[in-house]
Amino acid sequence: MVDQTRQDELRRAIELLFFGYRAFTDRPDRILERRGLGRVHHRILYFVGRNPEVSVKGLLEILAVSKQALSAPLRQLTEAKLVGVVGHADDRRVKRLSLTADGRRLEAELTGTQMRQLSQAFDEAGAADEAGWTRVMARIADVEP
Repeated sequence: MVDQTRQDELRRAIELLFFGYRAFTDRPDRILERRGLGRVHHRILYFVGRNPEVSVKGLLEILAVSKQALSAPLRQLTEAKLVGVVGHADDRRVKRLSLTADGRRLEAELTGTQMRQLSQAFDEAGAADEAGWTRVMARIADVEP
């Protein structure tokens, strides 16, 4: 149950999360837009880059999306030669994904803008605030910090 006396604080937190995410994704969105890509493409590039040779099934689990939701944007990234797909040596039905050289450059550019933004904010806020933010975001995401 939500504490009724905290409604204003919680609404402010919701707004900060919304506006913070909008600012966090703005520059990468503009970079992607020039290529005819969107935010979903960035998520795929990011997590394929962080999980080299991830299977399509593994990527589906990481992103928590359906195969249908992943199919079109992944196909666009492979057609643009940003993501490579190879069959697994033991089972050709298993497709392994990795970033191409162009994919690595684009992912580094996109994520680099966000890393610089976070770094500046964390530097200005201080270590204690960064640790608090990390704990709160981990609780929201239901993951270990």
